[in-house]
Order: sequence, then structure tokens, then C-alpha cells
Amino acid sequence: MTIHAQFPDEQSVEGAFTRQPDAFLGWVTANGSSGYPAARGRYHLYVSWACPWAHRTIIVRKLKKLEDVIGMTVVDPIRDERGWAFREGPGHSLDPLNGFQFLSQAYKATDPNYRGRFTVPVLWDTVTKRIVTNSDDDIMRIFNGEFNRFTESTIDLYQDGIRKEIDDLNTFIYENVNDGVYRAGFATSQRAYERAVRRLFEALEQLEARLARQRYLFGSQFVETDWRLFVTLVRFDVVYHGHFKCNLRRIIDYPNLFNYLKDLYQTEGITDTVNFGHIKRHYYITHDNINPTRIVPLGPDQDLTTPHGRERLR
Repeated sequence: MTIHAQFPDEQSVEGAFTRQPDAFLGWVTANGSSGYPAARGRYHLYVSWACPWAHRTIIVRKLKKLEDVIGMTVVDPIRDERGWAFREGPGHSLDPLNGFQFLSQAYKATDPNYRGRFTVPVLWDTVTKRIVTNSDDDIMRIFNGEFNRFTESTIDLYQDGIRKEIDDLNTFIYENVNDGVYRAGFATSQRAYERAVRRLFEALEQLEARLARQRYLFGSQFVETDWRLFVTLVRFDVVYHGHFKCNLRRIIDYPNLFNYLKDLYQTEGITDTVNFGHIKRHYYITHDNINPTRIVPLGPDQDLTTPHGRERLR
């Protein structure tokens, strides 16, 4: 039997998935020193509700109250060999800015020789008509710190004094949890799959213990790390447990992690950023090498709106 990798160019000979690096790493600055000055209406975010990496940027845009400052267009959750597409439908639309039919056109407009995968999120500059960055990490921090004069939000997700600790925990969560579910789901060998799954659940056990004594990962206030973890947790029981075979336990089986997930989900404005219909349709229909029937499951039936009790922690 021939085994087909989801992304052959990102698969090792041992059957392990190794994600491609971000291609564009420009930076928007408040003072314009980067060549991309922060400005109302100049930048536009291309995203998918389904994608966890894009979801992070949507959340920061929401928390920082930048919806009227930075525009946003959502792609069709169903992706084929041509990549993400702009189509009219429930929760997604045509591209009103450039008239692109596919996100690949934004990449080619920026670099005609680009040969990598066309990923979301993308931060587009309407003045230079090119991608500033396709790094979700960088977009989160740009939105957090460079547009403060355009918003009344005082939230700081990357606080002075704990930045090294934030960076270190971000790395741990990325390698073992955020990308860990993909390393399990996209593995094409038993050994690569089992290694990823064991590391994933060891990390979840550590996070469960950490959250037993404090409300958020760094105490009484959430930081960017919490939202980086959230986007994986909110998809876990819905997609990763079954579709990616990360099935030793569900998030609902971890009392602290599940209540922490509910706490974050119930934060003002966050439910607007979670679209389970897009999430399920994307994974179960797009990844047809994993789910060849393309049947989208009805469940699980989970309620993230019930009391979480996390407010008692500090």
C-alpha cells in the first residue's frame, strides 16, 4: 500500500512531519522605523476560522479591539490542491480588497518565485500591495504592541518582566502540543506517530498540574501563551482526538485543562472567534488522505458555557 503524506515536502524519510518555516517576516512598527508604519485601515488580515495559527491572530485583534483598525477576510474552510480560496459562503467571502480568488495570489504578488505552501494567516499591506508577514507569532505581537494609539484596550499579552518565561513556555507548548497534534496526525510511520503522541500527553499532564494552582499559565492574568494553547485545546476533542488519533485522553478528561478552556472561551468576545463548523469541515473534508470518505462527524456534544470555577484561583 502506498502511503501519501499530507504535505510531502514537509515529511522526513522516517515519516515525521516537519513544518515549513514562515516565508515573510516584515514588521509593522508604531513609529514606522520598519518601513511599515502602524496606521488605521492600511493593513488587512487574511485568515481561516478553521486554522489554529490564524485563530491566534483573530483573538489578539479581538482582545485589542482592532476590528475597526485592521480589516479581515476569511477564506473558505475547504482547501484543495490550489490552496486556500476566497468564495462566498457561510462565514467566508470573496476578497473585497484585491479580488484574489486564491491566497496564493497574495504570495505570488509578493514574491513571484515563491515555491512553498500558501498558509494563513497573512498580514497584507494595502500601500505596498505585498505581504508584510505570514508569521502568526509576529502578527500576535504586532497587534499587541504596535497599534496601541488606535485602541482603548490596555491589555498587554507580552508583559515586561516575564518575557523570557513566556518565550520558553511558548516553545514548549508549540513543540509538544500546538505542533504536536500535527506531528501525530500527519505522521506516516508508527514510530513517528507514537513519539509525537507520547510527547503530547506528557506535556498535557504537565500543563494540567500547572493549572491546578493558578488561573492562567502565568498567574491571575492571561498572556499570549494562554491563547496559543487555547486554539489547540478548543479543537482537541472536536478534531485532534479522533481525526489525528490523539486519543489517549480527551481534554474533558483533564479537570483543570477543561475548566481552563471554558474560562478562556467565556472571555468577552472570544466565542465570536470560534467557528466549530469551519473547524470540522476543514479538517475532515480537506485531509482526505486521513479521512477518505470526507464524512464530517456530528459530535462531540460539548458545552463550553457551563461554570468553570477558575475565578477562585490567583
